[in-house]
Amino acid sequence: MAARPEGTPVWTDAMFTDAEGAKTFYADVLGWTFGEASTEFGNYTQAYKDEKAVAAVVPPMPGGDTPPQSAWCLYFASDDVGATAEKIKAAGGTVLMEPMKVGDFGSMCIARDPAGVVFGLWQAGVHEGFELEGETGSYVWAEVFTREPEKSDAFFTDVFGYNAKRMTGEDMDYKVFDLGSDPILGRMKMTPEDFPAEVPSYIQIYFAVDNCDLAVAAAERLGGRKVFGPMDSPFGRFAAVLDPQGAAFAVIDVRTTVGEVPPME
Repeated sequence: MAARPEGTPVWTDAMFTDAEGAKTFYADVLGWTFGEASTEFGNYTQAYKDEKAVAAVVPPMPGGDTPPQSAWCLYFASDDVGATAEKIKAAGGTVLMEPMKVGDFGSMCIARDPAGVVFGLWQAGVHEGFELEGETGSYVWAEVFTREPEKSDAFFTDVFGYNAKRMTGEDMDYKVFDLGSDPILGRMKMTPEDFPAEVPSYIQIYFAVDNCDLAVAAAERLGGRKVFGPMDSPFGRFAAVLDPQGAAFAVIDVRTTVGEVPPME
């Protein structure tokens, strides 16, 4: 697989206090299977769909006083995580975890934009990222949900060199980022009407499913909670969900589309 251009979404993982419970949940909802836990790297465990790596789960680091809130983290490709970390600082972001090498798999960094959006960087080694995308049970899309869109827009375009286009004809404030061709990331303004004050800015990961309604039903049966939808759109039928440990994600059936895609400008 050729190296992905810098700024391309390349991987996602999440930390769960109950890692085994997370495996059971996502195996049922998304059809994942799981590899062996890597004890050398904190029991980091990759998830697979059709024997191709699509994500990973990991328990919290031992010794922490307060278990962290479970959340999916999106990693963007970087040619040099050290150099990108410096760009992040220069653009007003914060590096939460300094660049570090992860064996021969690659190098990583965790950061936060000026509006509070947490994300990761991944410089590929032998682990190049998603082995399956856009297919059932795999990553298909992501959106930056931010309360301060001006800050997030300036930050992400500065750090990764994105072009930004706004969706017209809609009440919501929504933009799409690209690197010169296909869209690779969305950006949604969070409003007080739709998002309680305690919900921080974040990146929502969309996983592809064959049937959105059945996926939501499976999530609810296993202790998850529907937050929004299912709803039809020109991009697919989708819904936002919280898993039983509070990690937010979305499911989307990209083959069931309704309406025309709004123009971008």
